[in-house]
Amino acid sequence: MKRVAVLGLMAASLVMGRGLVADDEGNRTWTFELDEPGAIASGFKGEVGQWEVVSTLDGRVLAQKAESGDSTFNVALVADSSAKDLDLFVRLLPVAGKNDQGGGLIWRAKDSKNYYLARYNPLEDNYRVYKVVDGKRTMLQDAKAPKAEGWRPIRVVMKGDHIRCNLDGATLLDVHDSTFTQAGQVGLWSKADARSYFDDLALRPLDTSAAK
Repeated sequence: MKRVAVLGLMAASLVMGRGLVADDEGNRTWTFELDEPGAIASGFKGEVGQWEVVSTLDGRVLAQKAESGDSTFNVALVADSSAKDLDLFVRLLPVAGKNDQGGGLIWRAKDSKNYYLARYNPLEDNYRVYKVVDGKRTMLQDAKAPKAEGWRPIRVVMKGDHIRCNLDGATLLDVHDSTFTQAGQVGLWSKADARSYFDDLALRPLDTSAAK
């Protein structure tokens, strides 16, 4: 049975949508289980690349299937999402890619060319956090992350200008940046010919008044 990672969905009132679990505090988890294979998941917009739900032995997942050019960023955004300070999670499974593999999370996105990005690349054995401005990436921090088989859990927590990025439950990146200061969309990312599966995308907005 597929493991569903739900961040903070503890409120008594839960709403079940197509592949979506949500509560009355703004916490949302996309499981893709009720989405139709062969099309992008409900509520998502494929900005660049070929994004569609596929069935696997572990259940349904959202896949990036395009073999894009080397400089292309494949982007899918959650159309109605808006968060500034947040706790964001996804499970990633690299599937294929000669030039690039893996992928990651997007947040505080203004559009498909302006956002923060945390991504894992098993071909390079690294985990990095970037800012993308007008389609140009600038690396904020880099960490070694040796290749491992199976699903890799990626998590990002951002409060104010403080970004912490986890891989496999360990904080590998810790940096401050103030390029994007407003709430924005969340989404998923891969580069070039990286074909990847994504599952259990979970968004928990953080109350800035409670931040230390």
